[in-house]
Amino acid sequence: MPGRPAPLAPSVAAVRAAARRALSGVGSGGGAGAGTPLVLVACSGGADSMALAAAAAFVAPRLGWRAGLITVDHRLQPGSAAQAEKVAVWARGAGLDPVEAVGVEVAGRRGGPEAAARQARYAALAAAAARRGAAAVALGHTRDDQAETVLLALGRGAGPRGLAAMPARRDTGGVAWVRPLLAVTRQQTAQACRALGLDPWPDPHNVDPSYARVRVRMGALPALVEALGVRVVDNLARTATQLARDNATLDALATAALDAARTPDGALAVVALADQPEAVRGRALHAWLRELGVPGSALSHRHVAALEALVTGWRGQGPASLPGGVTVRRRASLLLAVRGGAAGRDADRDGPA
Repeated sequence: MPGRPAPLAPSVAAVRAAARRALSGVGSGGGAGAGTPLVLVACSGGADSMALAAAAAFVAPRLGWRAGLITVDHRLQPGSAAQAEKVAVWARGAGLDPVEAVGVEVAGRRGGPEAAARQARYAALAAAAARRGAAAVALGHTRDDQAETVLLALGRGAGPRGLAAMPARRDTGGVAWVRPLLAVTRQQTAQACRALGLDPWPDPHNVDPSYARVRVRMGALPALVEALGVRVVDNLARTATQLARDNATLDALATAALDAARTPDGALAVVALADQPEAVRGRALHAWLRELGVPGSALSHRHVAALEALVTGWRGQGPASLPGGVTVRRRASLLLAVRGGAAGRDADRDGPA
């Protein structure tokens, strides 16, 4: 009698189940390409993204999807191009198609090295998704990454939106950006790689203490676990999920409030905003500023507070000067926005507080 197949390792089963849920949630796709929908896995060659890529290669065809892979070479260390090509060779052998290794330039972008690399990486992934007509891009962030993100946001004094950390799904440009592994631990992805005989790449940046996330990973989070117990990682990630749900509700209320306050000439009726709860009004004003072209990266709490003062603390004060060359003033019972002007340029130089 033929022997029974070897039992599936629990870690492999967990990663595959997570990938299956994420793709099932996207549905039948919707990318630009015709035929079978495509999911592109963003893979650095580390344990998290390799485990996810292997799971996608197994799960996707069983759900009527194609699975491909994109690996981004940030060109920040010697041998990075060879490492990216190594990942691409493995992916093709694992049955992923299409597979691309894409080089990016990090220098010259805004923010610190982490932010600049992230901007370059996501731009490359978005371009690949558009080029290939992908319906979804899958990212390998784990529950541990989510807990670290919450702590980083807390340290920055972020509000509910920042503490909601990374969304499990975000739709932009006709592509679903999904994070299937937010309920899977980093330990499980490492175990899955061992069970599958994979050889993940230990990125030296992941242990470089010059990065804030690494300091949280190697210092702050272990200290919290020691002080509060191992469930603290679960609890931080759960907090992000709960806040994401609350944010979705508040955002919907803010959208309705903003629509109710609009006037035919593009101004906002003060009375319609003043009647709203502060949390809803602040979000509505924030959304309006984004519509006006105020860069989100430069938009801070004090900018929204300045508009709040024009609505609820009106004493005849002058206009609020905002990043992006936008000025907002109150005239009678309306908020009026003007683009350009010296005040706007000064605010743009000033930047967030």
